[in-house]
Amino acid sequence: MKHRKMIWVITSFFVVITLTNCNKMDLQPTDQYTDENFWLSAANADLMVNMAYNQMYSADKMWDDEALSDNVFEGRSNTAQRVIRNGNADPSLGRFASEWEAAYGGLKTCHIYLDNIDRVPNIPASVKEQRKAEIRFIRAFLYFRLVNFYGNVPFFTEDISLSESRTLARTDKATVMAFIHQEFDAAMQLLPSKGNLSGADKARVTKGAACAMQARAYLYENNWQMVATYTDSLINHQDKFGSYSLFPNYAGLFTVANEYNSEVILDYGYLIDKKTWSKYYDAAPLSVGARLNAYAPLQELVDSYILLNGKTIDEDPSYNENNSYVNRDPRLAATVIYDGSQLQKPDGSMTTIRIRPGSGTPDTYVNASSNSTATGYYMKKYYDVQANATFQSGLNIIMIRYADVLLMNAEAKFELGMMDASVWNQTIRAIRSRAGFTDAGALDYPAGLPTAQMRRLIRNERRSELALEGLRYFDIVRWKAGPEFLSGTVHGAKFANNNTSYIVLDTRKFDEGRDYLWSVPRSEIDLNNNLLPNNSGYGN
Repeated sequence: MKHRKMIWVITSFFVVITLTNCNKMDLQPTDQYTDENFWLSAANADLMVNMAYNQMYSADKMWDDEALSDNVFEGRSNTAQRVIRNGNADPSLGRFASEWEAAYGGLKTCHIYLDNIDRVPNIPASVKEQRKAEIRFIRAFLYFRLVNFYGNVPFFTEDISLSESRTLARTDKATVMAFIHQEFDAAMQLLPSKGNLSGADKARVTKGAACAMQARAYLYENNWQMVATYTDSLINHQDKFGSYSLFPNYAGLFTVANEYNSEVILDYGYLIDKKTWSKYYDAAPLSVGARLNAYAPLQELVDSYILLNGKTIDEDPSYNENNSYVNRDPRLAATVIYDGSQLQKPDGSMTTIRIRPGSGTPDTYVNASSNSTATGYYMKKYYDVQANATFQSGLNIIMIRYADVLLMNAEAKFELGMMDASVWNQTIRAIRSRAGFTDAGALDYPAGLPTAQMRRLIRNERRSELALEGLRYFDIVRWKAGPEFLSGTVHGAKFANNNTSYIVLDTRKFDEGRDYLWSVPRSEIDLNNNLLPNNSGYGN
């Protein structure tokens, strides 16, 4: 079995496979696969598993999800994410259709595999059961994306024909979520633990991944008791799931040198000479080789990082917005490139990035429509110094990691009224210590902090720890906090009007009656009226 990074072979391969019923009296072609001969090969079946992994997630999905949030600004064009955030989306928006089509394409792969794998000879029973569990995990993950974007969706658990797909109505979200939970639980029992995988198989789905994703699924339902149950299980029973721990170096988490480290529970694999992603070609500083900047962090993200003493910038009277990058959460420097940041160049040397107007470098802020940054910042997390000249990167994208499990545990215990010094020390304190905090004001349990302030602290900790990892938008949606974070003017650095005011960018709009769910794509409604009524606010 090849590493799941080897999935590039499947694209051209699948073009020639005909997954349709054939008349058994017909002569079988010798130069292409058919439904009759494809499933005679264990290697072919593994290629289908690889294809399903390929359809599950990607770097592009992560970055596009992040662009839906209040962390970043897409400034070069009117992208689908920007249209959504500015309140101008309608059912014909391309992102609504592409997300739907990609998920159902992946589901078809899963269903075809599950419908046919028992026909394949010469696969050990244990391997077959493991592959089935992997596919069931991927299928649950795809349905999870669908319901979080669209709410009620067409739901089925075996392959269906095109004509059948045009007659299905939408199934309520609760029913689909019940299935998702069932599948994650089933996969958890059948998948191997992290310690039982090695070599090329170490990127496969494990018991720990199923447990962590189950916790995330319950998190998005605000089912705090179940979140606590599954995160406690993963934290306290590593004999069952494998050994996970916080990687000692926060910035080092997101480098090729440290792939598959102790914190990674599940990632999406890339390989520099075979399968790559290239977001940083349009996101890195121009001085290190990017062609332009189309995707940059917002001032609102920068402002969310606390000071080294544990206070927010609004709480500490000594905070100086004209010298705003000193004494800040170390994760800021690991996530965002600001004026004066150090960055490694591809040749291994270090360079200082100068962005402030008047600096006279290619990275200098000019205006929101220039080739350089529109916000006065550049992204740093996932910057790959080993990428080639056009920033084709083989760096894996982490889908879920142990710090997220700790943060879920902290939030659930708080919402259940169980937050205390012990929980704090195991979760928030551990995460902050790893980040580089040493001040007691940041590390010690804030006993007596009012409920609203503690909730805000825990939520902001998620933002700081997980920024630019594609999760922020989903957190805002589950908190029903759209008006707080996704409405109003968004800003860049204090570089406007001779460095006296913050850059003013888009004015975003969030409609509480509409924007927690996406529209069913117009193209799908045109083919199947049973998908109506559409989600509120989008018409029919």
